[in-house]
Amino acid sequence: MLSYGQKRAFETDGYLVLPDVVPQSTRDAVAAEYAQLLDHLCADWQARGLLPDDVSQQDFWGKLLTAYRAGCDWFQPMDISLPGGDIRADTPMHFGPAVFDLVTCSAILDVVEALIGPEITSNPIQHIRIKPPRPALNTEEIRAHVTQTDWHQDRGVGLEEADATDMITVWIAMTDATVENGCLQVIPGADREMLPHCPKTQTAIADGFIDEAQAVPLPVPAGGVVLLHPLLPHASLPNGTHTFRWSFDLRYNVTGQPTGRAHFPEFIAHSADDPGQVLTDWRLWRQMWADARDTLARNPHIPIHRWQGDAPFCA
Repeated sequence: MLSYGQKRAFETDGYLVLPDVVPQSTRDAVAAEYAQLLDHLCADWQARGLLPDDVSQQDFWGKLLTAYRAGCDWFQPMDISLPGGDIRADTPMHFGPAVFDLVTCSAILDVVEALIGPEITSNPIQHIRIKPPRPALNTEEIRAHVTQTDWHQDRGVGLEEADATDMITVWIAMTDATVENGCLQVIPGADREMLPHCPKTQTAIADGFIDEAQAVPLPVPAGGVVLLHPLLPHASLPNGTHTFRWSFDLRYNVTGQPTGRAHFPEFIAHSADDPGQVLTDWRLWRQMWADARDTLARNPHIPIHRWQGDAPFCA
């Protein structure tokens, strides 16, 4: 749980950095699960002639870099969400036992409870973040969720129905996040309001609404987390090293309140009032997302962005 001073710091600054939250065993299981997933992806790409024969001899990071350079999309098959664009019946995604254990990690839920109370829902706006090393790439591509994260507020990338939802973002460092390899940066402060956003690399705060000179970088060691208020402006720095930076971006909200993406599945992760409603089976979590994918693939696309490029502040 959080101390009084930590809670006050979060209320004042809009963020809190906590080292050593996620157990090593939990992170090791996630790493093993993703290593196995990447092996399957590489075998398929190799069979299609997209990767060289010796890719299987490389380590996890070598495979990722080789796949990126070859134009193979590993982000969506590894992501713990469906995309915001068109969804097909075979759109890839990943929902496994180790990631479920991360999302429902008691240490994470304890700090979330300290800020929003014990009735906690796992919000479906969640992503894996594996940022490639810019110097090692053979392309200058700028890609949302992968190479760059623009300035935004988490409230701004959900639909308006969730503007009053009590929500916390938990940014989890799977590897050390440093200034050099692209850690988060924030603009702290207690006076928070919704700022206009525009379609950029992703949905991002419109030009002229923040002072980047006030940005504060937030390095955090592997296993640590950064807690973010949903109205806190934040972005990530570029990865100027020769190694990847890996994190997860999870959200939790008070149960019963809108998630901001109602067509994606949520679940109760913790409850003092009704513990029997807590989801404990990762297979049900995976099935919920598979069912959502099937439904969405058969129906008209549901936009996830409320901000349009023709708005006055986006011109």
